[in-house]
Amino acid sequence: MRLIDTHVHLNFDLFQPDLAAVRSRWQQAGVTHLVHSCVHPGEFASIQAIAHQFPEISFAVGLHPLDADKWQEDSSEKIKTLASSDQKIVAIGEMGLDFYKANNYEQQIMVFEAQLAIASELNLPVIIHCRDAASQVKEILQKWQKKQGERVRGVMHCWGGTPEETQWFLDLGFYISFSGTVTFKSAKTIQASAAMVSSDRLLIETDCPFLAPTPKRGEKRNEPAYVGYVAEHLAKIRGETIEAIANQTTANACKLFGLSSVSET
Repeated sequence: MRLIDTHVHLNFDLFQPDLAAVRSRWQQAGVTHLVHSCVHPGEFASIQAIAHQFPEISFAVGLHPLDADKWQEDSSEKIKTLASSDQKIVAIGEMGLDFYKANNYEQQIMVFEAQLAIASELNLPVIIHCRDAASQVKEILQKWQKKQGERVRGVMHCWGGTPEETQWFLDLGFYISFSGTVTFKSAKTIQASAAMVSSDRLLIETDCPFLAPTPKRGEKRNEPAYVGYVAEHLAKIRGETIEAIANQTTANACKLFGLSSVSET
């Protein structure tokens, strides 16, 4: 059984003391590929080093919406240059809107749209962070697609929206990725969304080191080996086998991120 963790943050300090052991555990758990997301372009060197240390890791570059105030005049060109500098880069992100923790709405929207333009120019998918901003993200994507005449490819990562919101992004052609939150007893809305996503748009992730899934929720650090618990819980919600979830989400990740040639490692 092969699994792909489509959203990790292994460059965080929590992983530095024992990253080799963490890798050994994800290999034992059947995780054959990982996509490392990026919070800020300043992380690029550390993420790139990890990606080249471990052949099964691809990565992204972008600016998180909670760092939108750090956007500068040359940020767009910097991200574009970095994204073009390494064949292991498979996406732009994570980007998006977070109106739960910040209210700099105009700045976040400007940065989001700038990164959509980069992804479009480079023909790369986007990794979207969306919290308390589903209607605004939907509107921006709809306007972008109407203006450009083409769909944005990408994933709504660590999804926590309602089934209605989920359908918005499915209609826009997006993949929906579920993290450890889908295993929480209180996450009835997320579980309802997970039940209705079409199989060909489903992805799994850990978003480690955050959001450890049940039964590892009490641990201070989430890690890629635990993505199997997400797959297992999705199987229960959807009435499928874990093998079916693993096979489908792996195929979907390969299609979205162009991993067909590298996910065999």
